[in-house]
Amino acid sequence: MRIEELGWDETPWGTISLRRRYDRVTERDVYEVKIDDDFLMSSQFTVGEEELSRIGLAAVGASAGSSLTVLVGGLGLGYTARAALEDERVAELTVVEALQPVIDWHRRDLLPDTVGLAADPRVRIVRDDFFDLVRARRADRTYDALLVDIDHAPDWLLREDHGDLYTVEGFGRAGAMLGADGVLALWSDEPPEDEVVRRMGEAFEEASAHVVAFANPLTGGEASNTVYLAVRPRH
Repeated sequence: MRIEELGWDETPWGTISLRRRYDRVTERDVYEVKIDDDFLMSSQFTVGEEELSRIGLAAVGASAGSSLTVLVGGLGLGYTARAALEDERVAELTVVEALQPVIDWHRRDLLPDTVGLAADPRVRIVRDDFFDLVRARRADRTYDALLVDIDHAPDWLLREDHGDLYTVEGFGRAGAMLGADGVLALWSDEPPEDEVVRRMGEAFEEASAHVVAFANPLTGGEASNTVYLAVRPRH
């Protein structure tokens, strides 16, 4: 199996790398991101990331109108942002990404599925720590939707300091960045957790968990992700 390294950089989070390999089962090139020895993401399965946008944006209330402002936490391979742009209501999309190499990959169009994403006139990519942005209440505007795909799951974090987002208080701070009918949607690589839904429900009027299932040709079976959804913050 031939692996080609497309990008490699030292970051405050560790050594990040982007690599391409040909998968003989699915018979296509697969793009993967690692930090040190931790696999972060892959283009092998992207349904969960795409459904994060679709489920989140479908829940935005009608009072938000037909010109939505959206913030995506985590650029990654770009599938969440790309899916959001497929919604014709999205007029402005801000993507907050903590690691400069990830931004550079997109500006160099190294990823075939998301070529042109960084140059889209609706898109603004900002290098910043999404968690600190929420924690410090540094947002200079409100949004119709926050779509977050950074950690593996609310209890499986890339960094320990991310944990405060997934508390009642953290969800409340995220809700303060939203309009009255705004939506917070979170991707998770684990099955739904009732406790996460409960915490979200204390900060928002509605909270739910959606299982996103998809075929897994590597196992011959089915795999799934979870999208947590919270609607209408309790301002």
